Amino acid sequence: MKCPVTTLENKKAGEIDLDETIFGLQPRRDILSRIVNWQLAKRRAGTHKVKTRGEVKGSTRKLFRQKGTGNARMGSARTTQRRGGGTVFGPVVRDHSHNLTKKVRKLGLKTALSAKVAEGKLIIVEDVAMKEPKTGDLAKKFAALGWSSVLIIDGAAVDGSFAQAVRNIPLVDVLPQQGANVYDILRRDTLVLTKGAVEALEARLK
Repeated sequence: MKCPVTTLENKKAGEIDLDETIFGLQPRRDILSRIVNWQLAKRRAGTHKVKTRGEVKGSTRKLFRQKGTGNARMGSARTTQRRGGGTVFGPVVRDHSHNLTKKVRKLGLKTALSAKVAEGKLIIVEDVAMKEPKTGDLAKKFAALGWSSVLIIDGAAVDGSFAQAVRNIPLVDVLPQQGANVYDILRRDTLVLTKGAVEALEARLK
């Protein structure tokens, strides 16, 4: 699969051959949904907590005798039916993450990359190296290229000047290739890969 290569100056820089087993798969919404749910579940802190009947402050004394008062039977002031009592089946501190096999995770990343290719929203650039970290200059280049909501994936490490320049541009994310993930790919409109990122991703996903 041939794909044109461009530069940040919006000039042609040849072509690159993309592996169809990675960038040419049929989009599968079920796989993408599973991966996104898995990623978001891992991010959850799980620190929400309410007090149960055994944790609420209060006496354990029986409030009044069992029979003869005309009231309903009541054994404790901490029961869930009374004001100030505990909560039944409330949230407790726990881990929300769940397991997902490596094959499914790898297939999810391939599917996300293929979906961007199918939508025509995958762009390959030669590199993103900059001599000086100038945010204004970089924002003008992005405007000329038509990039408004974009995820940029570089090779093993992101160029320091580029990372510093792009930091204050809204709706633009930058990741090294080892940080490439389905959620970040899908949450931005355009996916930009450097040639180094393509080589690293193909080696990682084959």
